Amino acid sequence: MEHRRNYKPIAKLTSVLSDLAQAYRREEVIMGDSDTQTREQAALEFLRLVVAGRFDEAYGKHVDMNGKHHNVYFPAGFSALKKAMAENHVQFPDKQLTPINVIAVEDIVAVHSHLVLQQGVQEMIVVHIFRFQGNKIAEMWDCGQSVPDKCTNTDGAY
Repeated sequence: MEHRRNYKPIAKLTSVLSDLAQAYRREEVIMGDSDTQTREQAALEFLRLVVAGRFDEAYGKHVDMNGKHHNVYFPAGFSALKKAMAENHVQFPDKQLTPINVIAVEDIVAVHSHLVLQQGVQEMIVVHIFRFQGNKIAEMWDCGQSVPDKCTNTDGAY
């Protein structure tokens, strides 16, 4: 099976992370332009609406339904992802998502969050990466890591 990858968005994110690290070392603040800040807010609102079970509003307001996602557990297309998110909401109606870090540069927004699917049972670290076209999410990647009950790392998960 041939795999074709477009590494341009990932290369952008890597460059952004490097720039942010350098800025922190210089104790500078990086301010984005208004379009970038608008996309950052759209990504955060999309996630809040999804967690609240308001899928039609989240997708209608923020997603280009002709775009694509890269979650390997669900069929292609945002319609399939929306359906999967609705099914997950039935299973975990009280889930909580707390954004920890947001990185937004040009058309890419990455949101690093703490996700509690069920209080006291299952916690995760999740990262959502969104690529925008105009004001709509055109492409999305997500990944997650379970947080163990006992963390070996004394720096913690966050």
